[in-house]
Amino acid sequence: MDNTGFNWKYRLLCGLCAFLHFYASISAEPSCKLKAKFNLNGYRNVEKKKVVMGGMFPVHRRIASANTSSSSVPLSLGCEGFNFRTFRWTQTMLFAIDEINKRSDLLPDTDLGYVIYDSCFTISKAVEGTLTYLTGQEEAVPNYRCGTGAPLAALVGAGGSDLSIATARILGLYYFPQVSYSSSCSVLDSKFQFPTFLRTIPNDVYQSEAMARLVLHFGWSWVGTIAADDDYGKYGIKAFKEQVEEAGVCISFSETLPKVRSPEDIQRIVETVVESTAKIIVVFSSDVDLSPLIQELIQHNVTNRTWIASEAWVTSALINQPGVSSLLGGTLGFGLKRAEIPGLQRYLLNIDPYSNPLTEEFWETAFNCTLNYSRALRMAKEMTKAAVEQGGNTSLSRAVRGVPEGLCSGKESLEKLSNTYSDVTQLRITYSVYKAVYTVAHALHNMEICEPGQGPFNNNSCADITKFEPWQLMYYLKNVWFQVPHTKEPLFFQDGDVDGYYDIINWQVKGDGEISYVTIGQFNSTAAPDAMMTINNASIVWNNDELETPRSVCSESCQPGTRKGIRQGEPVCCFDCIPCADGEISNATDARECIQCTEDNWSNAARDTCVPKTIEFLDFSEPLGITLIVISAVGALITLAVGMVFLVNLGTPLVKANDPILSFSLLFSLVVTFLSSIVFLGEPQPWSCMTSQVGLALGFSLCLSSIMGGLKSLRPPPPLTPALMSLPPMRVLAAILTLIQAVACTVWLIILPPHPVKNTAAQNIKIILECDEGSVIFICCVFGYDILLALLAFIFSFMARKLEDNFRYEGKSLTFGMLVFFIVWSSFIPAYLSTRGKFMVAVQIFAILASSFGLLACIFLPKCYVLLVKPEFNTEDRMRPRSKPRDGTGTGTSASLATVATEVQATTGNVDY
Repeated sequence: MDNTGFNWKYRLLCGLCAFLHFYASISAEPSCKLKAKFNLNGYRNVEKKKVVMGGMFPVHRRIASANTSSSSVPLSLGCEGFNFRTFRWTQTMLFAIDEINKRSDLLPDTDLGYVIYDSCFTISKAVEGTLTYLTGQEEAVPNYRCGTGAPLAALVGAGGSDLSIATARILGLYYFPQVSYSSSCSVLDSKFQFPTFLRTIPNDVYQSEAMARLVLHFGWSWVGTIAADDDYGKYGIKAFKEQVEEAGVCISFSETLPKVRSPEDIQRIVETVVESTAKIIVVFSSDVDLSPLIQELIQHNVTNRTWIASEAWVTSALINQPGVSSLLGGTLGFGLKRAEIPGLQRYLLNIDPYSNPLTEEFWETAFNCTLNYSRALRMAKEMTKAAVEQGGNTSLSRAVRGVPEGLCSGKESLEKLSNTYSDVTQLRITYSVYKAVYTVAHALHNMEICEPGQGPFNNNSCADITKFEPWQLMYYLKNVWFQVPHTKEPLFFQDGDVDGYYDIINWQVKGDGEISYVTIGQFNSTAAPDAMMTINNASIVWNNDELETPRSVCSESCQPGTRKGIRQGEPVCCFDCIPCADGEISNATDARECIQCTEDNWSNAARDTCVPKTIEFLDFSEPLGITLIVISAVGALITLAVGMVFLVNLGTPLVKANDPILSFSLLFSLVVTFLSSIVFLGEPQPWSCMTSQVGLALGFSLCLSSIMGGLKSLRPPPPLTPALMSLPPMRVLAAILTLIQAVACTVWLIILPPHPVKNTAAQNIKIILECDEGSVIFICCVFGYDILLALLAFIFSFMARKLEDNFRYEGKSLTFGMLVFFIVWSSFIPAYLSTRGKFMVAVQIFAILASSFGLLACIFLPKCYVLLVKPEFNTEDRMRPRSKPRDGTGTGTSASLATVATEVQATTGNVDY
């Protein structure tokens, strides 16, 4: 806490007192007198009293307008704005002292006197009263007690927290006790600054906590605050804001009520309240400071707000004026503990209007008349004169001839007067005054009954109640413990404070438009944290008779599936709700961050739950899978059928002319490629991944090796003759080329075999089950080897198309088959890269099937045509080679279906294939 302001005020006050003391000591006059006289009103009864108790109450609301001229002697200003509520507090102190003096069990040998001053709700008047009380005479002389008579006990007062802070600083200089009934500011709990201050009202620390718990109880996250421009308002609202902001509540606006009337400031606050979207407004202020704002808000017809009231105005009649129900209906507030004080109302109704100037002013204000005959006569004459000037009746009125109009009789009935003075239904601060007086009385009683030799002071001595020192009484006040009369409430102090107990009050509008205070809960600081506040929500009536709890938020809550997005430059309670990104969820309201789903899960459409991703693979049972199986099976069956045809015609010239072993190895390789495509279907398993990749590689390797072996038997053109003729025999060549691939595949399977994986990166909402190749190097080597064989086969077959006689037709047929092979696999690459999921497998299977069908058709279709359709061409004569005509003309091409039969011998003759 920053005590800089307090410290310099403290030092200034000490310096002032020292200066006045020095001035008084050097004065030529023998008596303690300064040339200053305070204008104080109050009650005084000190004659023949053993002990005098002090009191200070803000009977008036403010001091009268000051005369700023310095050409005349400055006078202590008077007060204005009579307050019936605080006047009742004053009468309660008089009642309590009278009640104590009549008791035989409390201070039986001591008659209490009193000196009570009006602080006018102003610090300067509170200081004047304190100095006068300490001095003992109207001319205040600091550091001196110039009066004689009974010793002074404690001061009960001085009203608001600002007033008590000022008086407590002065009283603390002399270690003079002060017991406050309504100063709840948390600053006053510092025993370093205010060593003799005690109070019967709870510390505002408890009230701020209670307000914060109330706001959190109803889930309000967007509230406005209004505080009086004094220590009570500033420190109270500061503690409240610290607690709610720590819990995530945001403050929409924070305004300060002026201590001096300022229409501009009030209008600005009204505009702030109207423009704000906050429906909950917390007010830490006295009723006097808040009243101008309430009146202005009523003029602007402000409704649909819920007000949270501090104890200083929650039951104030100054605020609860006719017409406030539309504005303040549904208000929730914290009131001090309520009690009934038997005999108090009778005492209040039986006061003597002529006993004291303050009582006279109360009477005149209450009945709108005057107790002064001369003043009433003068007023009557002025009224008659005004009537004459306006042309009215010129005869003297009854007021001039007899009893003046406006003169109080002094016998008016207070019982028939309906105002807050005589209302004893909400005795809260009044009860606190009652407890404060009894606290001082019990401390004095303990001092009085002290037995010599058993006292608390030096040598076990006791204090003399007729001439005790203030610090001696302070000891008994700190250690006092008693039960308050009528309520039996135990009262004791803990570092000068009492426990925090409040009634939670709801302003409910009755059928006649009047507001009633209904207790709907309690706050008890001594209870367990979870049980401190109890509220009956069902009994609350909100503004405009609403039964549903009002909402007060800057932004509506973000539902599951979204997260908070803070708005730049605005409080954290003001935010945008941003939908979670794909793959992220939020399953709670007002989530600050979205949660990333695991690899195997994905967010649903609402983004509030992670659901398992769809497992995708090309299944056997789906239409595409069935279609591919059928095509693969048909291809394998056709290949087997071709093999059967060759087997049946094994002894014919055509089959013998083509090496049967290589022909069957080629057909076998095509069966393998057809069937290996089926292994690509279904959920990938370790065996299927290895079988599909290795089977495909070996199948194509065997196929291309067989083609390369057959090309060796052709009669190549001169440039290729050495290369081909240097190769091993054709069967050995095919076996060697295939063996190389088999070794590579074996090493691949041993070191880094293909295996099934879950691909979660390809598609967000799916898990693609696919085969991982295991090693990019191995798969590139294996299929690169097949590509090399295919490239060599294509080159040799392309060159073989220029051979003489019928060899060139065989070369063209192989060239065309290899061309189909390259076209298929060249188209496969972009198609494979542009697809995802199971369609990648489908594209791969289509490429395998297309290339296999291409090779099967280009190589074996002409031969099957001869064997099945034109068997007459399958003769030795047809198989013999014929010389090429010298004119260079050919006998046709294999591209012409009409000449296929005539070209069979040329296409297949003399080929050891």
